[in-house]
Amino acid sequence: MADMAENNRAVIKLKEKFASSIIDIKEFRGEVTVTVKKEDIVSICSFLKEQQRYNLLTDITAVDYLGSDPRFMVVYNLYSIPNKDRIRIKAPVSDSDCTIDTVYGVWKTANWLEREVYDLMGILFNNHPDLRRILMTDDWVGHPLRKDYPLQGPDREPYKGRLS
Repeated sequence: MADMAENNRAVIKLKEKFASSIIDIKEFRGEVTVTVKKEDIVSICSFLKEQQRYNLLTDITAVDYLGSDPRFMVVYNLYSIPNKDRIRIKAPVSDSDCTIDTVYGVWKTANWLEREVYDLMGILFNNHPDLRRILMTDDWVGHPLRKDYPLQGPDREPYKGRLS
C-alpha cells in the first residue's frame, strides 16, 4: 500500500517547488506532517495558502526537546476548507538562535498564536507587528512551557533559562 503522505497532493507540490527546504515527511494515523527549514517558512506557508488552498491556520504551537539540537520545533496546523484536508508543517528552531519569521502576513490569525508561543516558550517571531506577552504578566520572568522552567515557579526554584 502506497504511503498516504507521498500521495498527498499538497506534499507532491511542496516536493516539486521546495525540494531543498523539506527535511522530513511523515504520515501517522492519517495525518501528514512536513518538516521544513525555518528560513523558508513564510514562502512555504504562502504557497500552501495561495496555491494549495490551505486557507485556515488553526494553530501554532511549539515543542521543547530540551537537550537536543535543535531544541524547539514550531508547529503550524493548517486546514483547507475547500479541500477538507489538513496538513501539519514543522520547523526546527535552535536554542542559540531562538527566532523564526512571522507568518502574520499570510494569515492574520498568526498574530495572537505567535504571541502565545513567544510568551510561553520564548521563541521570537521576526517582523511580528506586536510581539509581547499575551497570557503572562509583563513582569513575569521566563517562559513557563520550557522544560527547564522551575516546576514550583521562578520565585521558588533557581531558573537556569533565559529571562527574556
